Amino acid sequence: MSRTASRTSSGGLQDLGKLRIVGVVVISLVGLIHLLVTPEYFEYAAYVGLLFLVNVAGSAVSAYGIYRGARWGWILGLVISIGSFVGYIISRTAGLPGAPGILREPFTEPPGLLSLVVEAAFAGVAAYVLTRRRRTTASPGEAT
Repeated sequence: MSRTASRTSSGGLQDLGKLRIVGVVVISLVGLIHLLVTPEYFEYAAYVGLLFLVNVAGSAVSAYGIYRGARWGWILGLVISIGSFVGYIISRTAGLPGAPGILREPFTEPPGLLSLVVEAAFAGVAAYVLTRRRRTTASPGEAT
């Protein structure tokens, strides 16, 4: 019986390791996409370009945290991904203060669509990992 438990927990650790790799890659893609389009957003409004640079830096810090197995890395990545997703939607609908040109950009802009897909993917993986860890740490002490 203990062999089964160790296999299960080992498999769970392997799965978590694979998810960490996925998390590092996907949050790095979020940062890379924003890095590549940063120069054009400085033309719209300097603060938007700065926000993109903050996204890049935050994505790098998040990737490091996830790589190290830190819960805060997932949480930071989730904040970055959700914030970027919401920011994109707001910029294309209500618009951003001092950046009217962004409002005219279509929702179908390829880097924007790719960014939305990658951010949503990261949010899904992060939510799974964060809730999975909570369930697995709560399970041993629970009564049957």
